[in-house]
Amino acid sequence: MKRSLNVFLLCLIALSSLAQSKKQKTGDPLAGIDTLLNRILKDQQVAGFAVAVVKDDQVIYSKGFGYRDLESKKPVTPNTLFAIGSSTKSFTSSLIGLLQKEGKLSLDGNATSYLPQLKFYNDNMNNQITVRDLMCHRTGLSRYDLSWFVFNSSNRDSIIQRVRYMEPTAAVREKWQYNNFMFLAQGMIVEKLTGKTWEQNIKEKFFDPLEMNRSNTNIFELEKDSDASLPYTVNDKGAIEKIDYFNIDGMGPAGSINSSVNDMTHWLKVWISGGTYKGKEILPSSYIGEAASSQMVMNGGLPGKDEDIFLATYGFGWMINSYRGHYMVEHGGNINGFSASVSFFPADKLGIVVLTNQNTSNVPGIIYSSIADRMLKLKSVDWNGRATKEKIAAKEREKAVKKTAENAHVLNTKPSHPLKDYDGLFDNPAYGVISVSLKNDSLFAIMGKEKLLLRHYHYDVFSISGIDKKGKIDTAVSDLRFNFMSGQDGKIEELSLPLERGMKPAIFAYKPRVVDLSAELLEHYTGSYGENGMSKVYLKGKVLFVSVPGQPEYETVFVGNDTFSFKNLKGFSLKFENKEGTKKASSVSFVQPNGTFKQVRKD
Repeated sequence: MKRSLNVFLLCLIALSSLAQSKKQKTGDPLAGIDTLLNRILKDQQVAGFAVAVVKDDQVIYSKGFGYRDLESKKPVTPNTLFAIGSSTKSFTSSLIGLLQKEGKLSLDGNATSYLPQLKFYNDNMNNQITVRDLMCHRTGLSRYDLSWFVFNSSNRDSIIQRVRYMEPTAAVREKWQYNNFMFLAQGMIVEKLTGKTWEQNIKEKFFDPLEMNRSNTNIFELEKDSDASLPYTVNDKGAIEKIDYFNIDGMGPAGSINSSVNDMTHWLKVWISGGTYKGKEILPSSYIGEAASSQMVMNGGLPGKDEDIFLATYGFGWMINSYRGHYMVEHGGNINGFSASVSFFPADKLGIVVLTNQNTSNVPGIIYSSIADRMLKLKSVDWNGRATKEKIAAKEREKAVKKTAENAHVLNTKPSHPLKDYDGLFDNPAYGVISVSLKNDSLFAIMGKEKLLLRHYHYDVFSISGIDKKGKIDTAVSDLRFNFMSGQDGKIEELSLPLERGMKPAIFAYKPRVVDLSAELLEHYTGSYGENGMSKVYLKGKVLFVSVPGQPEYETVFVGNDTFSFKNLKGFSLKFENKEGTKKASSVSFVQPNGTFKQVRKD
């Protein structure tokens, strides 16, 4: 009897343990997740991150890990502000959705008709491209990111003007190509049709009604907030290093929202619910349906080894794919020192937001995958371990690429010109102006806000190294190289830079530095030259012009050493000569591609 009782008690204990085990598995799918997230924090070398999970209309998890300020050991909280980068895009396109609801525009209306200052490379693009095309990256334009990133400006009109000089790499709607300028264009359409800034619209239409009281659209507001994260990267030595905040207010509609995971759960609730927040409509359900559905194929969706991606498409500010058999809508974000991911699973009523203060980090993907596995009751995958292995493999690939580049380096060559001949301005209207200057015996360049040292690599190609605001030269040498090219006259005419992967290099045309001269000094060059005084050199205000019979007048700019370049005629210039003791120029040489022609003063 006693033995039977013991067996009975053991059975009860076993059943009780099984019931508790089942309860743990079914009751809290995120039990023990903190241990994993702390391991990710360590293994992936991150200063900090925050995570929040929404199920149905409830926030079931919200927590910070690591530090928002590593040096001062200030911890990340669920209310810590991070830059969310391109996760901003779903907000911007949603403003367009609201304008469509109000009847102020049609998604299939011509984009340039709503924003006249938006002009594309040719009339075919101007006539074809719709607002919908802007929203799902199918205009035919590739990224051109260095145009706004390096040649940064707060002036949106100035930035959007560059689009007309951007040569397409595909026909309209032929190919998906990510382009931040098209989200700037959407924001500017919103500004034009509402009479309010994009920032005001975001606050009034989303931040205020969604009680996103911590969120803002300005990097300076982020910087002064008492619970804001600092930006970090992992340097070449493998150490976490603080970097500067990066102001992209000019391109704001493409990526300048700053938020916390707690605030972003309110945004996720709108999308999970089909457009409402606390019973109030924020977005029309019809817009939600379009925005979270396939508008453009991004790439092939056939599953590879150990993968479960059966589609890869883009909606409006959202990327759409499958996650291990579940429909997933997601958009990441990266901007200097920050990475983000905002995702939701419509059929599963699940939303996940991950914000981190690490530059171009894979941590958001590792975390949302690990959480989704638990929430969707899928077989566990060691995403953290996979990422660690991939990081090692990426370093090996980087070494191989570097070795290949070293093999391409031609030794024992020298520049074709004295270094002073490379001094000047180089302009590309789709990007901006690069200033190259000779100081002592070294060439330096200013490219946007970047200061660079140019070192001779081979022939007329120079490698570049960054110079920080303290004047310290970066020991790392960029893969980007300046290639100077000469014209038929042998003078430096262009600078070639491979700024777009898969595209031909961008060409920056040489422009000599303009030196202002007084009208009194310019008078020394005026007069009639050549046979019967056929060439006329004269002043209009403080600008020197030249005319010859049968041709239009030409405006010139002074470039030093008694030389004037033709303003709008590449390869043409005037070189004046003075006889000793004379005040006025005694002769002028017309320097042009087919030769140099000297004319003597006649008056």
